[in-house]
Amino acid sequence: MAVLMVILAVLGGALLSVQAAINGQLGSKVGVFRCAFLTFSVGALITGLLIFFFESAHPLTLMDVPKWQLIGALFGVPYIVIMVLAVQRIGTAVATVAVIFGQLTMSLLIDNYGWLGNTAIPFSTHRLAAIVCLAAALWFIYRSNQDVGKAVD
Repeated sequence: MAVLMVILAVLGGALLSVQAAINGQLGSKVGVFRCAFLTFSVGALITGLLIFFFESAHPLTLMDVPKWQLIGALFGVPYIVIMVLAVQRIGTAVATVAVIFGQLTMSLLIDNYGWLGNTAIPFSTHRLAAIVCLAAALWFIYRSNQDVGKAVD
C-alpha cells in the first residue's frame, strides 16, 4: 500500500506541473487572479460532487474541528497565484523545483519537530542529503534557463 501511495503522490506532483504550465499560459492571457479564481471554482465544484457521491460520514464536521486546522485551506491561494506568476517568468521547471524545495524543507521541519499534530520523525543525514541534492537540482535547472537566455540574446 505504501508503494501505491508513493506512486499516487508522484502522479499528483506530475499533475501539479501540468497545472502550473497551463495556468501560467492562462494567467498571462486573462490575469493571475482570474486564473486562480477559475482553478478554485472548478476545484470546489468537482470536490463538492466527490463529497456528495463518495464521501462517507464522519463523526466531526468542519465546524467541530480545532479552528487552526481550517487555515490549511488558505495556503492554496498563495500557491496558485505564486505559480501563475513564477511560471511566466522563470519557467515551469524552475518554479516547480523551487516549490518542491520549499515543500521538502518545510516538511522535514514539520516531521522533525512533530508540528501541527504530526508524528515526529527525526532529521537524519539521508534527509540532509535530499535537501542538498534538491538544492543542487534547483541551481542547475535555474542556471540552464540563464544559459538559454544568454544564447537567445
